[in-house]
Amino acid sequence: MAETSAPPNRTLRRGLIGLIGLAIATLGILVASQIGTLFPGGAVAATSAPSPSPSAAPSPTQVAIEPTASPAPPTEPPPSTPPPPSLVPAPLTGMPVTAEAAAQHVIAVMVDDQADARPQSGFNSASMVWQAPAEGGIPRYMMLFQETIPDGVGPVRSSREYYIEWAAEWKAMYVHAGGSPQALRTLASKGHGQWVYNAEEFRWEGRYMWRTTDRFPPHNVYTDGEHLRALAKKLSAKDGAMEPAWLFAPDAVPAQRPSGGSIRVVYPYETISYRYDAATNTYIRYINGSKKPQRDRAGGEVVAPKNVVILRMAFGALNDGHPQKHRLEAQNVGKGVAYISTNGQTIKGQWRKTSRTAPTRLFDRDGNPVVLTAGQTFVQVIGLNYSFSIKDGKAPPPPVWIPPPHRDDI
Repeated sequence: MAETSAPPNRTLRRGLIGLIGLAIATLGILVASQIGTLFPGGAVAATSAPSPSPSAAPSPTQVAIEPTASPAPPTEPPPSTPPPPSLVPAPLTGMPVTAEAAAQHVIAVMVDDQADARPQSGFNSASMVWQAPAEGGIPRYMMLFQETIPDGVGPVRSSREYYIEWAAEWKAMYVHAGGSPQALRTLASKGHGQWVYNAEEFRWEGRYMWRTTDRFPPHNVYTDGEHLRALAKKLSAKDGAMEPAWLFAPDAVPAQRPSGGSIRVVYPYETISYRYDAATNTYIRYINGSKKPQRDRAGGEVVAPKNVVILRMAFGALNDGHPQKHRLEAQNVGKGVAYISTNGQTIKGQWRKTSRTAPTRLFDRDGNPVVLTAGQTFVQVIGLNYSFSIKDGKAPPPPVWIPPPHRDDI
């Protein structure tokens, strides 16, 4: 049988088709190799070449691609930041504090004011400070601690009846070192939670109070907040909600504060003065005309309350059988004239106390409760014959009204 050959044009066509197929295969191999280079361990599998048998060596045209690694399991989300504790007004200052701090039992401490006792400790931790005549023309302090725990307090001194009655407004733990016979009788009958909780230094010295060696008696009895809180627990002076006696509001804005201003109160033993500072909206305190302000021995900071209140009331000799002591008693139940200084301005109003344990309240000329600035208050109690002066600063200029631009100017 004779062999026949394909026509030349058919042979050429088959050759071209073969070349085209070879080019396509080569191009596929190149593309697959580039993918393997750009995506090592990628998820693209080469399918252009058949899989070799187990015994066959890999063909040069086959591309091996690593399997994709499994993703790491999702981690737990980071713990969220707990919200800040909600704040409430402190009952004696109106300052925002935690509910726990606002419920701390009030602690009243009698503090010495003789020259040998200065500088005293505890002023700047007190929510409220009372100063009134005590004996021989020498005044005495009573510091009330509530939301803030003081680092140090003292020197602790003796009690008087009218101080107990001011402390009784809060059923406070009343800390003292001795006292007048009148005061000690009251504490014996009313000092177990009826009016106050009696914290007598003579009983608790060595455990909750102590005597320092850098001062001589009787100006060396000290304590601190940690021991006072422990003693309050010992005496069952429990924490709990209490009703504020005064109203408080935030500081006046700087543009509304006057510049300058002063207060001067004269006791027979010393003169207390304040200078209003508009920048801090406080009354910086001075003693006996000193050019340097009073400082708290605990911390060394300047004493500068937000409010200064002057209460005028009658004082008389205490007939307790010890005339040489020149002890006093005060007509602190009833009503009288009050001068209330806050935000650099002073109003003349009235104080009222309806009973020995009722709160001392403050009213303006129209009989409305006075609103103080949130923060510490110093109460200066003076006799009717004591001199004092109050000079408010220069009022700030009224704000200038600038009319809005006309629509044609916009």
